[in-house]
Amino acid sequence: MYKITENEFNEAMNYCLINSDMKQIIQSTKNDTFDKVLSPERLRQKREKAIRDELKSRDGETGEIHDQFYRDHQLLLKLFLYLGVMPIVRSGPGTISFKWKSPQMAYALILYCFTTSLVVTVGYERLRIFQTTKKFDDYIYAVIFIIFLAPHFWIPFVGWGVANEVATYKTMWAHFQVRFYRVTGVSLMFPKLRIMIIILFVGCVSLAVVILYSLSCLLDGFLLWHTIAYFHIITMINMNAALLYINARAVKEASHSLSACFKKDTSFDCNSTVVSEYRILWLNLSEILQALGNAYARTYTTFCLFLSINITIAAFGALSEIFDSGFSAKVVGMLILTIYCTTLLFIVCDCAEAASNVVAEEIQHTLLTLDLSKIEIQTRREIDHFISAIEINPPVICMKGYSKINRQLLTSLFSKIAVYLIVLVQFKLSIVEQNKYLANVLANHTSNKP
Repeated sequence: MYKITENEFNEAMNYCLINSDMKQIIQSTKNDTFDKVLSPERLRQKREKAIRDELKSRDGETGEIHDQFYRDHQLLLKLFLYLGVMPIVRSGPGTISFKWKSPQMAYALILYCFTTSLVVTVGYERLRIFQTTKKFDDYIYAVIFIIFLAPHFWIPFVGWGVANEVATYKTMWAHFQVRFYRVTGVSLMFPKLRIMIIILFVGCVSLAVVILYSLSCLLDGFLLWHTIAYFHIITMINMNAALLYINARAVKEASHSLSACFKKDTSFDCNSTVVSEYRILWLNLSEILQALGNAYARTYTTFCLFLSINITIAAFGALSEIFDSGFSAKVVGMLILTIYCTTLLFIVCDCAEAASNVVAEEIQHTLLTLDLSKIEIQTRREIDHFISAIEINPPVICMKGYSKINRQLLTSLFSKIAVYLIVLVQFKLSIVEQNKYLANVLANHTSNKP
């Protein structure tokens, strides 16, 4: 993925300054020639803009002052650190980093070794079912809970393996917020984001407890002490869904603010400089959205595959139990599991789609509502460039080119789940018919004996 570097951003902004004679405005602090042309309020705004243009997004203190995104969602980072999934830390003002040789990584390794012992112990108990039973349905239940242990062994691949990319993505937010202030004159804020993270954390942990306890009560062979091995896995799965929701919400809030500021500035003075600056800023926001998908590509690829497999098997387990014994506690347990996985999959795909739509549609709507008859030719050209940039660089969450996370992915996965479910149901029905046939043959054979 192409990344807008600090030098490229500054060069683009300097080009805008030259076009609008901002260098002369900087000198107006020593020269009163502009006082006769501009109103005092307008002159003050331009002088403030000239001062903001001197800011650099890589300056430590500047990044720290405007990095509201980190202050609001640092709790989320700490939660993933405590889970041992993403050992990234704040290494400096506006900078997130990851090091293999760090106390956080050592903690993650120790925690991983401890939880691995629990997972292996419970996994061995689940594997013994294959040796002690010949019932097809019991095999299905054993497969489901063995699959639920699999995410634990993915942590080094989907967590530690992408930590550098995630750290880069988080650092991009600090740079963007300084750039946002340079262009708009206001700091980027994320209303209620911190409260939302606290609510989601409590909800994720509570949901893990409720799901595991209900499955322990409803499904045979799923002992209560087994839930110890599953708790951190289910919590991690829930937090991954919450993570994408929080990041998508942050992008939406940034897009709302950017569109509002752009609409305000163009209504006051619509010129080529304003349009060009906002185009560069919008491209930076689109880049952040794409970096989100690339940084977490492994995480959400395995996440979607894992949920799809569990939806298929859990739904089949419920139907299989209905065919054999009618509606029972096992059916309720399988339905809870199916609804749980389906809800998580929907949340991930839907919030990614919503974020992508907001980033593109809001700014595009503002551009299309501008009155071109009152705008000079150079400004019209910049508006055309802006619209072309939106079409050429669509803001999407794409998992490194493999797939886009959107509602189309959701429908595609559900269609595949339906196909596999039909095949499994047909297989189950054939087993039922075969058992009935064998039972009839045995009954006839018994009745014909003297």
